Amino acid sequence: MKNKFSKILIAFMALVMLAGCSQEFLDAPKPTDGVSAEVVFTSREGVEAFISGIMRRFRGQFPNSAGVSTTDAAGVNSIFFARSVKGNDLINTTSWYAFDYSNDNREPTYRRTVFTWNYCFYMINQANALINGVEASDLAPSDKTELAAYGYALRGFFYHQLVLDFAPTYSFDLNYPAPPIYKSLSLTGNGMSTVKEVYALIVDDLTKAVAGLTEQRLGKSYINKSVANGILAQVYQVMGNWAGAEAAAKAAYGGNPATVLSPSTYRSGFNDYSSVEWIWGSAQSADQSNYYYGFPHAGTDHLTTSYSSVYINKDFVSLFSPTDVRGYFQKKSASITNVNDYRYWITRKFTFTFDADHPIIRTPEMILIEAEAKYRLGDTPGAHDLLYTLQKNRDVNAVKSTNTGAALLDEILVERRKELYAEIGVEWFDAKRLRRGITRTGNHRVGAAGNLTADDKKFFLKIPQAEIDANDLIDDSVNANR
Repeated sequence: MKNKFSKILIAFMALVMLAGCSQEFLDAPKPTDGVSAEVVFTSREGVEAFISGIMRRFRGQFPNSAGVSTTDAAGVNSIFFARSVKGNDLINTTSWYAFDYSNDNREPTYRRTVFTWNYCFYMINQANALINGVEASDLAPSDKTELAAYGYALRGFFYHQLVLDFAPTYSFDLNYPAPPIYKSLSLTGNGMSTVKEVYALIVDDLTKAVAGLTEQRLGKSYINKSVANGILAQVYQVMGNWAGAEAAAKAAYGGNPATVLSPSTYRSGFNDYSSVEWIWGSAQSADQSNYYYGFPHAGTDHLTTSYSSVYINKDFVSLFSPTDVRGYFQKKSASITNVNDYRYWITRKFTFTFDADHPIIRTPEMILIEAEAKYRLGDTPGAHDLLYTLQKNRDVNAVKSTNTGAALLDEILVERRKELYAEIGVEWFDAKRLRRGITRTGNHRVGAAGNLTADDKKFFLKIPQAEIDANDLIDDSVNANR
């Protein structure tokens, strides 16, 4: 019989957050790991404090099974940055994320595979603890609806990260094996699901979240109705539900681009989530420092004490006009004179500090999802208008597009890369969902060896060996031809 330890580990980690009772938890709600269910689910304040503990794990230094924390396995931002360096726009050194950059980090025992699987399931179990606890509580009906909706949003978000990293894209094969589905805490492992089943769960969860949440929240690092709509827009984008993507994206940013764009803040370091452009960010405070785990800031900022390990592809730099506020690049140093040297260009987009906030969803992404949806639905003028609104906001000399068809779609995709590079892995996300390859050009340190073909298996990870060893319903055949 397989070893049961790994099978119960995730459930145990979820339960440990409810262990031990402390009145201080209610007196001063804040991130904490030691609280009993009797305290948490008897008041709204208790549940909100429990949620604060969950949200802290978005940016925490997450230990592996040996109890060791590593810089490239440290929360949601590390999942995003691993995707970012798999593309063509960033160049990574041999420092952290080097194997992700080489597209050589997907085997069953590798750190990226193990971390992403364990971390996402850890957070899914926190969501399940929240949903199950709230729904079984005696809280007021309105509180139960809203707080359970928060759990549904969390679960939907993390299941989407799982299926993105552990299966081909939605349109490839709906019956392809996908991660197991858990809707409650469990001491037994479930078998693999399918891509279709996981997306059905995600859409159901996020639909409940949008219906149950309000716009009120404790801060921008928390989920509200706008955030849930933003997550749903991303999901519909992958699924090709363009009417749904258009509606959700518009609801997420409010529908008036002029009021949610601020070009003056684009060069302020991308480390403060109070910007009007941030719908959802992972907050970092000085007393809960992320130290050097805070990518992208700790990797892309070459002007402060940090890893300074990420450079910018010269071909990507060439996409920006001199008057585009987003073209915030400079030469690494006077001593590097060859533009083909991978160290030639650096970006000043991100400023590293120990309390740097990390972007998760920003308004420009939602505007561009809406623009793509309009294009897909045949509203080319509407797509032109939205695209130009963003472009003109970023570049005073922008000219309104006259592109149609595939050329217009490509222009929107390039705009997504220019707007969101190094934030959420947008280039990789678009290539995967659209079943396109990524060809390394320019001055990459690792060139053709890091290329991705259309529907490349390197777009997703193998199932961790520890899961196979522990789960009676999953065996080694799951990774055959994966």
